[in-house]
Amino acid sequence: LDPNHECVLIDPVDLTAARDAEIIRELGLKPTLLLNTHVHADHITGTGVLKKQHFPRAKSVLSTLSTGQADVLVNHKDKLPLGLAFELHVRSTPGHTAGCVSYVLFHQKQPLMVFTGDALLIRGCGRTDFQEGDARVLYRSVHSELLTLPDEVLVYPAHDYHGRTVSTIGEERVHNPRLSKTEHEFVNLMHQLNLPYPSKIDVALPRNLKCGAYDLE
Repeated sequence: LDPNHECVLIDPVDLTAARDAEIIRELGLKPTLLLNTHVHADHITGTGVLKKQHFPRAKSVLSTLSTGQADVLVNHKDKLPLGLAFELHVRSTPGHTAGCVSYVLFHQKQPLMVFTGDALLIRGCGRTDFQEGDARVLYRSVHSELLTLPDEVLVYPAHDYHGRTVSTIGEERVHNPRLSKTEHEFVNLMHQLNLPYPSKIDVALPRNLKCGAYDLE
């Protein structure tokens, strides 16, 4: 643990921001960064409300390629310090959206875990049919930037619809039913999904392009 009790939040959600803030205070932690892996379309990020109501010194973080607004805009291979002993390494993982990034947590030059957003899910991946998504780009970015990590690296995605919270790179490399396919098979599969449009996209996208910032009543 960091002796300065610094922490970060990754992909916070507005509806659980108050709960998250309560837990952070209970643990005596100090949030320094509020990171987003991409501009979400299915919910509003909690970054804005966390900054305005709870942690005004924390900085919002978003990828430069997302074309959104944030205190800190990051690029591929950037490194973000976390306390005295840890670093978050930024890896560009586009395909779900053009601006997706993943954050790899390092300790003493060893990767421990990766926060993959919607690029790599547990036994799945994010959709590629909107927000400049591209199935071929997603396949290549996940295989080059994520599945090349050591087997034991923990995988924490932004979503899971079956109650799962963590996997490993080794598990996903072997057992992910989408990304263990060939590139051609993967692209064909993604083009045939025919998923419904996200119901909150018209509200979520404008706010999330500003890291959730909006006027509070």
